[in-house]
Amino acid sequence: QVQLVESGGGLVQAGGSLRLSCVASGRTLGTYVMGWFLQAPGKEREFVASITWSDGHAYYADSVKGRFTISRDNAENTVYLQMNSLKPQDTAVYYCAASLHSTSATGWAREYEYNYWGQGTPVTVSS
Repeated sequence: QVQLVESGGGLVQAGGSLRLSCVASGRTLGTYVMGWFLQAPGKEREFVASITWSDGHAYYADSVKGRFTISRDNAENTVYLQMNSLKPQDTAVYYCAASLHSTSATGWAREYEYNYWGQGTPVTVSS
């Protein structure tokens, strides 16, 4: 089992920044990729970004390219999501997820490609 704990969410004004963290513990050696997803009120969960543990290759949703950066610290089993130029439409609960799949045709952009999920951290962007 892998446990994921997110932190760093909060309230920020439009144009501001936040950095989310996700600490992985347990049997993390079997995980290949970490991802971030968001779920806005009344909407389905959607992909934000993913990163491979091995070489740090990252994938992003078009909506966050140029504003968000995903990174990882292998020694600390931690993944980060730096969010800049935040917009009110970024308001959502942000979830960290871990995948056991070593390959993906989607850049690990689908929920079904992930095996473990955190509880989420809320982000509210005020206008």
